[in-house]
Amino acid sequence: MSPMLPAIQLDSNSEMPLYRQLSQQLKAHIQSGRLAHGERLPATRELAGSLGLNRATVAAAYEILEGEGLLKGHVGRGSFVNGSAVAVNEPLSAAPAGPTLAMPPTGISFASSRPAAALFPMEEFRETCQQVLGSAELPNILQLGSPAGYPALRRYLLEEARGRRDAAAADDILITSGCQQALDLLQRVLVGPGDTVLMEDPVYPGLRAVFASAGARVSGVRMGADGIDLGGLEGALRRERPKLLVVTPNFQNPTGASLPMEARTRLLEMAATAGVLVVENDIYGSLRYRGQALPSLKALDGRGNVVQLGSFSKIAFPGLRVGWVIADAALIARLTEAKQWCDLHSDQLSQAILYRFAESGRLAAHAERIRGEGLVRLEAALEACAAELPPGSTFTRPDGGMSLWVRLPEPLDAGELLPRAERAGVNYLPGKYFAVSRTETAGLRLCFAGLPPEEIREGLSRLGDVFHDEFERVRAARRQEPAPALV
Repeated sequence: MSPMLPAIQLDSNSEMPLYRQLSQQLKAHIQSGRLAHGERLPATRELAGSLGLNRATVAAAYEILEGEGLLKGHVGRGSFVNGSAVAVNEPLSAAPAGPTLAMPPTGISFASSRPAAALFPMEEFRETCQQVLGSAELPNILQLGSPAGYPALRRYLLEEARGRRDAAAADDILITSGCQQALDLLQRVLVGPGDTVLMEDPVYPGLRAVFASAGARVSGVRMGADGIDLGGLEGALRRERPKLLVVTPNFQNPTGASLPMEARTRLLEMAATAGVLVVENDIYGSLRYRGQALPSLKALDGRGNVVQLGSFSKIAFPGLRVGWVIADAALIARLTEAKQWCDLHSDQLSQAILYRFAESGRLAAHAERIRGEGLVRLEAALEACAAELPPGSTFTRPDGGMSLWVRLPEPLDAGELLPRAERAGVNYLPGKYFAVSRTETAGLRLCFAGLPPEEIREGLSRLGDVFHDEFERVRAARRQEPAPALV
């Protein structure tokens, strides 16, 4: 007997494709409980016949639901409801930004992706501030300025970008209040309610939230060891018809993964064929600790199809909130107008200080030290993961950045184990905080850049004890389960 479905109403006159209408209605039925966990859906040919659709339309709808973890296909048996995705798909603005820490002051935190304050060059920074405060330019710095940013800093950054081939002759630059404001301005100018934005999955929560909170439909493409999965991206570009594709090709947050050279060129070709603008979030690109640096997507793009975001936050002082956007001058003009109505301009004193810090050569010296320290911390994290995590665990092995991604062996749940870790004086962020279209319950992010090597090793030793204890408890429980009767 054919499985019974709740009513499906499709509108052939709607601007929304039929496969998308079908996937959204099936999703609503699953989340409401009208389609229960484990229930089998009709075969694609059967449902297509009953709805008067092409079989490929139904197959595309099922594929979307499988990608979101709502369906699970079994060869020869059909497609089955795989639970509700309410927790995965609720807006991140309504979800907690992170766990409530339950650690003593001596606890070790792998939760925050930020540089080590102990490495800030405080004497050089004070000297830089004194030079800016004592300059004849100070009255102008303290006045209202250009919405596009402090002119000297804009010229400096644009010249540096052109030297790296990250800016073409037709490009311009806009200074923003950190990378987060750059993302916000892009959604204001380029994305409308209901538009689809493709991004990596898992991804930094603030990136997902800035588009989802504005009414855009965010869709995740699975991350692999070498960055965004290009096979999954190709299918998503074809199905979703997105407005934007946002990627972090260098040391992605949270996984630490980077796109190889061949994958970078293929991604650009795929996006150009689909007519999709690429937003390159390159805030970790300067944090390469070993290996050869690769050209950015912006440098490889010859079509003007890439918008590049940068920031001082990861290499210098995140509290000063200075980032930038490099793109075609026409788009920069639109973003600048939007920024003017938001906040007039970013803080000029911070911009002037960072310009002086960079122009004097102090930033380059600081960056060299950060990369040297980063390598030591990265190696400590990788060695400790290999030594301390339970059998069956996997973890990424980046060549830079601030974080790596751990997958615990089944059936361990990183979210459920967090309270125990906190009682042991260590914490992290579990995978659910980074989910876009699917949640990796076994996944967790470890941020190593802000911790000295000895704390990294001690923290992973404590985590290893927690994870090992639970892993052994589960194995023991399984051994005690009665064996099935043999007949």
